[in-house]
Amino acid sequence: MRTQVAIIGGGPSGLLLSQLLHLKGIETVVLERRSRDYVLGRIRAGVLEQGMVDLLREAQVAGRMDREGLVHHGFDIAYDGRLHHVDLDGLTGGKTVMIYGQTEVTQDLYAARDAMGGIVIHEAENVALHDVKSDAPFVTYEKDGETHRIDCEFIAGCDGFHGVSRKSIPEDVLREFELVYPFGWLGLLADVPPISDELIYANHERGFALCSMRSKTRSRYYLQCSLAERVEEWPDDRFWEELRLRLPESALPGLTTGPSIEKSIAPLRSFVAEPMRYGRLFLAGDAAHIVPPTGAKGLNLAASDIHYLSAGLIGYYRAGDQQGLTDYSRKALARVWKAERFSWAMTNLLHAFPEKGAFGDRIQRAELDYLFSSRAATTSLAENYVGLEY
Repeated sequence: MRTQVAIIGGGPSGLLLSQLLHLKGIETVVLERRSRDYVLGRIRAGVLEQGMVDLLREAQVAGRMDREGLVHHGFDIAYDGRLHHVDLDGLTGGKTVMIYGQTEVTQDLYAARDAMGGIVIHEAENVALHDVKSDAPFVTYEKDGETHRIDCEFIAGCDGFHGVSRKSIPEDVLREFELVYPFGWLGLLADVPPISDELIYANHERGFALCSMRSKTRSRYYLQCSLAERVEEWPDDRFWEELRLRLPESALPGLTTGPSIEKSIAPLRSFVAEPMRYGRLFLAGDAAHIVPPTGAKGLNLAASDIHYLSAGLIGYYRAGDQQGLTDYSRKALARVWKAERFSWAMTNLLHAFPEKGAFGDRIQRAELDYLFSSRAATTSLAENYVGLEY
């Protein structure tokens, strides 16, 4: 098989890149190690920056999002027994975020690729990248007991943290930066109405909590927990009781409990790989960077990568202009590191860090007190939350 761009990874970043390139007449083939049902069964983020919303509209996959997504003009931070509102709209000159689950985004992208005859090959095993420094790279994979080859001009590595793409860059070229946090998030998904019209981020001495939603009838809640704990140790009743303890009294009347339909514990880490280009291989999304979910930046960073990469490839194929591809790693990483900083800061601001002692606790309280007393500080938080400009 021959194509112009081989895309490794059939998650939202790979599918979005394929869709944007297809609309400009550029051929792609997407390889995904898992089945489509597995990809669509992953529970992931649901807060979309304005930039990502606009990019999905550009990709002609925003119809259902615009009908069913929930536009949020702000969010609340619970601290010291009170709810403090962050007015995103008012502080950023009208910018907002959209609540629309990553699973829904992926479904919409699959539907669009199917409608346009896009090639997405699932259950592609033992994917390997070859000659990525040459002008004629190619990809091999196994499916149904046979080995297949795809000749291409560029390779987009959108295959996540554990994928083959980043591992295809030599160790003497790749630099990796990582911070592992000493706790995780215990997440619960339930078909109950959200506790509030706004997201609530809670700072509490017992640990962080987040009250989020996927729709008006489906809620997603998180609790900071030890990495030594197991999901089996958290029956629903224990989860709901602990959530109540971490929220202010004023928020509790809106809390509706119910049976969980999914529970999981996710470790938190910050990670960046540099560079994001090696020859004709370009990394995007979780293949190049991971953020703790506190700032809601993971999926949005993947979208900004695709914005830069699609623009570079379109410029190359339309006009032979290589500047966008030359600048890709630098531009993408500049935005990545700003989002890493914000996610790190939000994590440090809102979580319990007993190992930092009494001094660390007082510093955190001082930071929160300053945040809620300074419009400049709150504006900075709001600007980063809605997403920095591409």
